[in-house]
Amino acid sequence: MTDGSGAKQGRSPVFTVALTLVGAFLLYLAVPNIGPVVRAARADGVPGVFTAETLSCIQHPGHESCSWTGEFRSDDGAVQRSEVVLYGADRETLRPGERARAVDTGRAGRVYGPGGSREWVFTALLLLAGLAIVLFPYARPLRRLLRPPAPRAVPVGGGPGR
Repeated sequence: MTDGSGAKQGRSPVFTVALTLVGAFLLYLAVPNIGPVVRAARADGVPGVFTAETLSCIQHPGHESCSWTGEFRSDDGAVQRSEVVLYGADRETLRPGERARAVDTGRAGRVYGPGGSREWVFTALLLLAGLAIVLFPYARPLRRLLRPPAPRAVPVGGGPGR
């Protein structure tokens, strides 16, 4: 963008602050979930059995999203949790009273199948978007600071009139 004289104008400080806040908010959402989604992806936790109780479904345009709620009991019986959702289980996965292998990763209200989950993908995208948005307004000034100074031109032959 240029002003009437043809000189480039910088980005608005309000725009820079707004972008920084949006990026910081995305980072605020993503960073605390890094540990839990890595544990979920690796199915790293207490192994046990999930017993299906109720199916809840939500209709989206062209898509249905269902989840099973039930009880989890660890193999050694030390961990018992009720009203937990088995992540990734849909309408056809289970029936009421049916049992499935599951892993408790410590996440509130949720257990995972022994194959883990792909929740990390969304968290990784959120993290990358947050970093990109936070860094974008500062990229040009940083490049200017890091650019080596241009070599000074030295006149050849001693200048005019010689």
